[in-house]
Amino acid sequence: MTFDFLQKKLKESIQIDSFNKDTLKTLSLYNNTTGYNNTASLLADENNFPGVDIVKFGDDISIIQKRVTIENKSLLKIYEEAIDVFRDYYQYEEIHGVKRKKIEKIPEAAFCEAIANALIHRAWDMESQIRVLMFDDRVEVISPGGLPSGITKEEYLTGMISVLRNRNLANVFYRLGFVEIFGTGIIRIQQLYKEGIKKPEFEVTDNTIKIVLPILKINLSLTEDERKIYELLSKTTLKSMSEIVPYIDFGKSKITKLLKDMVQKGVVEIHGKGKGTKYTRT
Repeated sequence: MTFDFLQKKLKESIQIDSFNKDTLKTLSLYNNTTGYNNTASLLADENNFPGVDIVKFGDDISIIQKRVTIENKSLLKIYEEAIDVFRDYYQYEEIHGVKRKKIEKIPEAAFCEAIANALIHRAWDMESQIRVLMFDDRVEVISPGGLPSGITKEEYLTGMISVLRNRNLANVFYRLGFVEIFGTGIIRIQQLYKEGIKKPEFEVTDNTIKIVLPILKINLSLTEDERKIYELLSKTTLKSMSEIVPYIDFGKSKITKLLKDMVQKGVVEIHGKGKGTKYTRT
């Protein structure tokens, strides 16, 4: 069992130059009586545990633009390679003269937290891979296994209680700076979307945890009424006035005015004219 990648990350992150059995003991990956434990196997350069399956979809789920399966290697390597794939689709550069500015369509820190959360807290007795589904308007990270026993969904979402399914693994990720204080990942994701129009979603079942990270659109001073209309609209499905009015608690004339205001703000787009007018998010 080799740990070349773990050794490399320890040297980069916390300047550990000497790597030996004592290092593994300090990280609770090895002891003289039982030898290597399961966490050591997960962090070894080669292993047989399920990894991460990443799919980038086109306009709908019948169109697969790219599929990458990352497995049979250290979880630390899997973590970094998943982030590399994410960057290909949700980051770009704007050039202003001699300056370059990186634009994040989805906060990278939020994706890092979601992937780390999935790797650390997944149930390793299940054969399923972690699934990362990439769409034009969102990323979904789905990890096998529900919440650990002793924690409710509310406690999970608020960070009130931190119950670790894989404490030793969480400790290594923490020491390397991949995650912050235990149990704060979900709160941090929510904070990263504090100014966003659309918020991240968290779905918990008995067998899975899903985190949905939408494209980040900054709140351009939308009023409460504008937000109601905006949340009803879709980026891909055109909606007419008759499809909007029944779900909003004020009249057609006010809705029309608010839609025009949001067009001016650049968050809503008009398609067609007259009775055929329809609306989408930009």
